[in-house]
Amino acid sequence: MLVCLAALAGCATVRQAAPPSGAPAPWDERMSQLEHAASWRLDGRAAAALGQQGWQATLDWQQNGTVSDLHLAGPLGMGSTQIRVTPAGLSLNGAPPSGAVVAQLEDKLGFELPLDNLRYWLLGIPDPSIPFDLTRNGQDRALRLSQAGWTIDYDEYMPSSGDVLPKRLVLNRSDARVRIAVDRWRGLP
Repeated sequence: MLVCLAALAGCATVRQAAPPSGAPAPWDERMSQLEHAASWRLDGRAAAALGQQGWQATLDWQQNGTVSDLHLAGPLGMGSTQIRVTPAGLSLNGAPPSGAVVAQLEDKLGFELPLDNLRYWLLGIPDPSIPFDLTRNGQDRALRLSQAGWTIDYDEYMPSSGDVLPKRLVLNRSDARVRIAVDRWRGLP
């Protein structure tokens, strides 16, 4: 498992892919578009490390309005985990939302995963509801974002829908490190 985490870690670069045609939209314009994106999907991989412990999984994230559906396959030696985040709360593998479900997920992952913020961070933008610090790259996209006690480094972008979206990002907090590698984006304007 640690070998797989090291392999995923070795994939991080600071290359920035150019969009297929013309310059990307200015930051303020694109950020507003992404904040209001109602429906999108990504397929990729996630690896997490907490001290000497870690896990890796394939990641399928589907966003429909305020509902986030995540499918993690292979984490923690299990077949798969379904996570659903709605305004009513978080559910795990079909269980109704409750504080116990949140505690169960944190126990399985080993740390609190900021799912409400992550739906924005995956798109390369801050959660608009809370304060943040942001450094932009030469393509006028996020390079480093600090928000909600986490630091998110955007290592690589990929062309998508005439723009660029995150391909590799790393989330760091004092007790946890999560790497996400996106293989494919779908449904974004």
